[in-house]
Amino acid sequence: LRSISLERVFKAISKALGIQRTTVRAIIHKWRRHGTVVNLPRSGRLPKITPRAQRRLIQEVTKDPTTTSKELQASLASVKVSVHASTIRKRLGKNGLHGRVPRRKPLLSKKNIRACLNFSKTHLDDPQVFWENILWTNETKVELFGRCVSHYVWRKRNTAFQKKNIIPTVKYGGGSVMVWGCFAASGPGRLAVINGTMNSAVYQRILKENVRPSVRELKLKRTWVLQQDNDPKHTSKS
Repeated sequence: LRSISLERVFKAISKALGIQRTTVRAIIHKWRRHGTVVNLPRSGRLPKITPRAQRRLIQEVTKDPTTTSKELQASLASVKVSVHASTIRKRLGKNGLHGRVPRRKPLLSKKNIRACLNFSKTHLDDPQVFWENILWTNETKVELFGRCVSHYVWRKRNTAFQKKNIIPTVKYGGGSVMVWGCFAASGPGRLAVINGTMNSAVYQRILKENVRPSVRELKLKRTWVLQQDNDPKHTSKS
């Protein structure tokens, strides 16, 4: 009878608090046995990274996400905490910080940023048919052997494009092959390899040889628009 009455108590508490009946039973039994409901000490090895050391790790990678696990290991060693680099990575992972390859973005000046923002606001409500009639053009470099060095940053989810988590790239820096290309909503246009130094004369020749053929191949309307950035050789009056 006592067992039945206890089960009724467990059921009533479970319903009132919205938790499982087994959880209620376990908590009450723990209180009766130990006189407390807090987590009791367990057997096994204690963690080598103390809460204070953990805060130090999080502060360092938050301040500089490019800090390596080896550098963090040396930092902890300076306060007499000796742990393996993999232990540091695991502890950061438990706190939502994972090693990721940073996104690469062109290095923009404040003037460029304002111009891009103004362009976006100006054309924010333009209809789709407007965008379908634009020929986008630009030059870029192609690295024949890929990136020479891989970098990682410690970051949390949805923070990939925060300024401290990206590696700025400089246009044309260290490229192997330079190409000019164009595209529209209907597909890619022609691609031209740039030999030697890119200047205003070379740029005009590329436009003359590739723009109109691309417009015909992409079947743009007669009111098509050529879109380019404000690179000096693009705006030269020569």
